[in-house]
Amino acid sequence: MNLVASNLAANGPIRVAIYATDLSRRSALSRLVTELGYIVVADRSEADVILAEGDSFTDLAGRAVVALGASEHDVAGALSPLANARQIDVALRAVAAGLIVRSPDRADPCFDSVPDSDARALLTPRELDVLEAVADGDTNKAIARRLGISLHTVKFHVESVFRKLGARTRTEAVAKAAERRRNETITL
Repeated sequence: MNLVASNLAANGPIRVAIYATDLSRRSALSRLVTELGYIVVADRSEADVILAEGDSFTDLAGRAVVALGASEHDVAGALSPLANARQIDVALRAVAAGLIVRSPDRADPCFDSVPDSDARALLTPRELDVLEAVADGDTNKAIARRLGISLHTVKFHVESVFRKLGARTRTEAVAKAAERRRNETITL
């Protein structure tokens, strides 16, 4: 689990502000978001993520925005205006976790594919769990207890994380992971 996502999960459901110029569309999106388990908030300053219809949003620079059918390239999440509930759900969670989301059917996805040589550098889910525990300051022994794995397995995962991130210390690994997180992309 991503470090930011785990912090959001620990703090409760994700809060979403809805922006749409059409009142019926805004109501439909609010119902959908509520059914998906999010909390709909009216004030964007209280929101973890903003779900916007088209280009109906302004002054949201630097905010976590999932836009449905927007022409804007500076939003964290850009989906088709016909995105289904599952795609919206995944996009909201990913953007809340600090990831960038692009729909595969967009004409200009804004990103190149990851070369095969870089695919080996991607962290596995268990390596992410170990990295999260390292970021929390846990020792190898505490990580083993926390994840229910052996001390030897923890050491193996820590070494693998260091190798993949090109880090020599725990602090450097956490810093490099935070930097990489800014560059991650999820394609729905």
